[in-house]
Amino acid sequence: MIRSMTAFASRTGADPSASWTWELRGVNGRGLDLRLRLPDGIEGLEATARAALGQAFSRGNITLGLKLQKTDSAEALQVDDDQLDRVLALIGKVQARAGDLGVSLAQPTAADVLGQRGVLVAGPVADRSEELRAALLSDLEHLIADFADMRAKEGAALLAIITGQLDRIQDLTAAAASAAEDRRPAAREALTAALRRVVEDVKDIDEGRIAQELAVLAVKADVSEEIDRLHAHVAAARALLGDPAPAGRKLDFLAQEFNREANTLCSKSGSTALTAIGLDLKATIDQMREQIQNVE
Repeated sequence: MIRSMTAFASRTGADPSASWTWELRGVNGRGLDLRLRLPDGIEGLEATARAALGQAFSRGNITLGLKLQKTDSAEALQVDDDQLDRVLALIGKVQARAGDLGVSLAQPTAADVLGQRGVLVAGPVADRSEELRAALLSDLEHLIADFADMRAKEGAALLAIITGQLDRIQDLTAAAASAAEDRRPAAREALTAALRRVVEDVKDIDEGRIAQELAVLAVKADVSEEIDRLHAHVAAARALLGDPAPAGRKLDFLAQEFNREANTLCSKSGSTALTAIGLDLKATIDQMREQIQNVE
């Protein structure tokens, strides 16, 4: 199955301690390049995320980002009994002294007492780091699945394009074979005339030698091997497109071979018709290679 290396996926979530947004982006690359931008403080998150991405994908420049916002929550409050006793004792001492001096003081309220420094303190906060880590990793699993699904959809579009380009290459190769066959009589006459111009001033030339030289020139101008290899490359590319394993590297190498045969075909064409077909082949192969660059 063909998968593209270009894709994007995002996912948001929340639990009682935090809210977050995952983002996963991918572009084409020669190998697998993982770039993780994750907040600190969540034990094992980066290692687990890196392993999951490495297992799911084989090629591409992939960037994983996490924006984490801790939720502001009121901490549990409790009374420090020792501090309360000290504050109440001091209040009693102040009131007793005021009574001795004939000063009347109002009774403090509970709110007055609780407002004294150290009476009301924050209680212990439950550690929810494990729950947060589990929730984040659960969301990451779905994010990777969404990302892989988008790569598959993009790959289906690439498959249609590349298949069409292979069809075009196959048609042009068949046209090249036909043009090469059509040029044979003219090519033979041209080679014979060229050789006779070279040797016309030479006396007693061996006709067998002329035939031998013509044969050498004919072999050099023959494009049947290039056409056969182009047909073989088309068949190999179709097989790779149907292979469930990642085929991007092999397709890229095969595109180079396509281009090499098209270049040789042009250099040996010997006719305007075959040259035109060779140029069309080169253009189609270049277009196909651009698409192959995005295949995983």
